Amino acid sequence: MNDQILRLGDLEAEDGRFARFELIGWWDQERLRRARVAVIGAGAIGNELVKNLALLGVGNLFIADLDRIEHSNLSRSVLFRESDCGKPKAEVAARRARELYPQMNTASFDGNIVHDLGLGIYRWADVILGGLDNREARVAINSAAARTATTWIDGAIERLDGVARVFDPATGPCYECTMSEVDWKMLDARRSCALLTRDEMEEGKVPTTPTTSSVIAGIQAQEAVKLLHGLDVLAGQGFVFDGTHHQSYTVSYPRLEDCPAHEAYDPIEVLEESVATTTAAELLERARSDLGPEAVIEVNSDLLESLTCQACNVTQPLLASLGRVTESAGRCPDCDQPRTPNLYHTIGDRPELLALLENTLGELGVPPWDIVGARAGLESRYYEFAGDRGSVLGDLDHSPHQTSIAD
Repeated sequence: MNDQILRLGDLEAEDGRFARFELIGWWDQERLRRARVAVIGAGAIGNELVKNLALLGVGNLFIADLDRIEHSNLSRSVLFRESDCGKPKAEVAARRARELYPQMNTASFDGNIVHDLGLGIYRWADVILGGLDNREARVAINSAAARTATTWIDGAIERLDGVARVFDPATGPCYECTMSEVDWKMLDARRSCALLTRDEMEEGKVPTTPTTSSVIAGIQAQEAVKLLHGLDVLAGQGFVFDGTHHQSYTVSYPRLEDCPAHEAYDPIEVLEESVATTTAAELLERARSDLGPEAVIEVNSDLLESLTCQACNVTQPLLASLGRVTESAGRCPDCDQPRTPNLYHTIGDRPELLALLENTLGELGVPPWDIVGARAGLESRYYEFAGDRGSVLGDLDHSPHQTSIAD
């Protein structure tokens, strides 16, 4: 009997961590070790995604979320503990992922991915996994994924139901192709008539259960594994789960040819410079050297130059990304009336914007490690500010396994 126990112990010792996975004929654990995966949203779905990726042995993981952990998260989030309340979701999820798989390299981003996360991370990732609770964030990810030619896998849950969808904007339908007129109206409702973010807009209050999030995140992670191995995935399709009646089925989405969200940035030139130290004038000079004297800079989202109170006839300079200014902050401090935002998304020879050229791109509201475009007529070029890469990726930037599976 003792000999039998010893033999079983020897077998277990020889059994590698991922031995059961490697019994699958096409499985390549080295691919997963080298893989770069970004999880956007670290709530109920995000927790399950991170847990699955750690158990699967994914080597490089970036997690982004803007929220802090609340008590209501504890019933739906396997990685969070009561002592974590008040801490950033992304940071705690990254730490717990390393506890599950100590060889995993992680980085976390505590901020708003719509306005504060540059396109560099999307270009870095082999696949993006979304665990989001609002349309605005999905539209932002979809646009970033299209511009960087990156496949992303969306997960959505409500009550006992959910859906997992794979979007490859370069070849098939994207998230915006699936949006109805009602979806766009609900997205517009998130902003005031002055286009500033509403303070009272409630987010992240979708009724759901941990069982539904585990089902949907499981499908998302499985599709990611297939994608990383070069297998067919549910591209342009959705896996729909009806948890009330335990029915599931797939649906296919049509590609809208007039959808503006399918065009990838090309060519992209990598600059070892930072948005914090590069002025708009310096980038414009570079663009005109590359494209000619008519070139202008094009940023990825509207930037704010100033706020004007029509009642007081007063304009206050304010440089920022539009999305970072709330509706209350947009009111006039003297008469409390809503002010009109003065916006721009191109920088060139407009007289009223010439003063902006001496500001750094970061001061204007361009996020770190972003990709900024330049255009002259029909010709375009794009510049990736890779000098910010280390500040975004942290220790993950120095991982020994930073070779993408595509390299």
